[in-house]
Amino acid sequence: MERLIMKKLILAFCVTIAFGTVCVLSAKEPEKEQEPISHTQWIASVLKEIETIKVGATREKLLEVFTTEGGISTPTRRTYVYRGCSYIKVDAEFEATPQNLRGRLQENPKDKIVKISRPYLQWSICD
Repeated sequence: MERLIMKKLILAFCVTIAFGTVCVLSAKEPEKEQEPISHTQWIASVLKEIETIKVGATREKLLEVFTTEGGISTPTRRTYVYRGCSYIKVDAEFEATPQNLRGRLQENPKDKIVKISRPYLQWSICD
């Protein structure tokens, strides 16, 4: 009886070892995470995106890449911040047209850019 129990224990041990070996051999290596984009690559991609906004583009096109910044602005001149990082900015000037009965200038998505600065870095302005 003792011998039978011993054989069963050895058999169970061998099956466990064999099963464990099969599991280990068939297990996939964990997938490597994609390397994070380097700072240099990210800045290059940002500059390429910013370069799509040129003199003659509309305010609407500018707002696809940038959003408005706080601080003093007028309908014809405003600072914009890059949507991916609020420290990257440009200053834009527009050829605006009167938009209401009193002839006052208002921002319009169809206003054309007449001047745009190079991108620059600056802390956020909050008001």
